[in-house]
Amino acid sequence: MDTIRTITRRRTTCRDFTDEILTKERITGLINDAVWVPSGSNNQPWRFAVITDKAKMKAYSDASKKGWLENLATTPFIQQYEKAIRDPKYNIFYNSPALVIIYGNSESYWHVYDCSMVAHNLHLLAEEDGLGCCWIGFAHNIFAESAVKKELGIPEEYQLVAPLILGHPAKKKAISENPNKRKPFEINFV
Repeated sequence: MDTIRTITRRRTTCRDFTDEILTKERITGLINDAVWVPSGSNNQPWRFAVITDKAKMKAYSDASKKGWLENLATTPFIQQYEKAIRDPKYNIFYNSPALVIIYGNSESYWHVYDCSMVAHNLHLLAEEDGLGCCWIGFAHNIFAESAVKKELGIPEEYQLVAPLILGHPAKKKAISENPNKRKPFEINFV
């Protein structure tokens, strides 16, 4: 598949997965390919934690939801999701078989941009490989905590950038064209 087709065909993030596992080798291969992005001063400041244990993911999901609910008054951007977060059956990782958490070394000034490009590459590579992927914003509170980073073997100077779930989509795409049109935007040539 060519690059333009992969980019424009990626219509949605995946939130419904089969139970098929992803091997350590497949996940490692995707990450190894995803890191081929430019980085500020060529620092390549990324580091990864990968979780494939569904019980661990569920525990992190529950901890994340609890944290959001405890801080609901100070997080107006989360309030619209209160009903979902209160649902004990709702798993923020959608029962995916793999969670890839991208951290960036804060000693590298551009780490957020550099690691975000890696996350984007991972989305595209998953699409091209027939997998689904989704950036899980609800996980930003839990995986930024020092104690959790320590559990995952992540040094303190690394900051959370992107928690992504990966897996085989429960439904195969029925269309080849993206139905989500782009909103109008401006391009200023000066």
